[in-house]
Amino acid sequence: MCNFNVTENGTELGMRNTAYALVFGSVTTLGLPLNALSLWILLRRHSLKSPNAVFMVNLAVSDLLLVISLPMRVYFYATGTWPLGPMACIWITMLFRNNIRSSSIFITFICVDRLLAVVYPLRSRRVRTSSNAWKSAALVWLFVLLVNIQESVHFSRFLKENNETTCFEFRRCQTSPLRYFQPVLVFTMLAINVVCTALVSWTLHRHLSDSARVDNKVNVMLIFVMNLMMFTVFFLPVSLAVIFKSWRPAFTALICLASVNCCLDPLLYYFSFDGFWRRKEDVDTSLSRQQLNTVQKDHA
Repeated sequence: MCNFNVTENGTELGMRNTAYALVFGSVTTLGLPLNALSLWILLRRHSLKSPNAVFMVNLAVSDLLLVISLPMRVYFYATGTWPLGPMACIWITMLFRNNIRSSSIFITFICVDRLLAVVYPLRSRRVRTSSNAWKSAALVWLFVLLVNIQESVHFSRFLKENNETTCFEFRRCQTSPLRYFQPVLVFTMLAINVVCTALVSWTLHRHLSDSARVDNKVNVMLIFVMNLMMFTVFFLPVSLAVIFKSWRPAFTALICLASVNCCLDPLLYYFSFDGFWRRKEDVDTSLSRQQLNTVQKDHA
């Protein structure tokens, strides 16, 4: 993270830092109870035997890790000082980056799981298991951790070489070897979500009977629309700021915007379990019957 507005006067900088502190404080106040409650409900009331629930539990954990790091950002922007040293700064920065990376992957897993459930309900049963979901989640966390180690080493060297004494706001930019990793990851996950959304929309339009209630389609598609919104509003802008220099003066503001995603993920859990799973059974049953009829006709 870099401070590109070194020429702005102290009053403007103080107002902006106050605004950042208010945003991060609001996200902490709202995001902590929402995600803690969501995680409790997912673990207590929903079976972790479904891959969808497994991915949502991991997504909630990712959001909680982000939320618990935000109070120190509030302190930094409110006071302009950092009392915990460079390593704490590095790992709090990593928690933020982890959230964008792991959340984008878990949201994509949820999207792909919905695609398989709606478009390939029979053929995907062996793939859509809780065991495979837990293995995939473990690989995601291992992958993110390995990236963190490499970035942390480079981050630490940057702080020492440039004699930086503050956190989050540096006088010069980093040139990490993994600079383009996050933008490429976010773009790839977004492309997968777009394809899944298009396929599910086409399948529902083609297979749901005219007698099916309109809100069936709306509740099924709402999850995909929310996923796309997460990427385009929260993940994509801050990732593009890493590439385009013209975006970088607004980098900290985009970080504030990206942090808000952890407050909206609980809506994804609500619509998925309260609306989607009930409707999904009807969709799966309809598609399964159609496929079974096709198989019987082929063997007749």
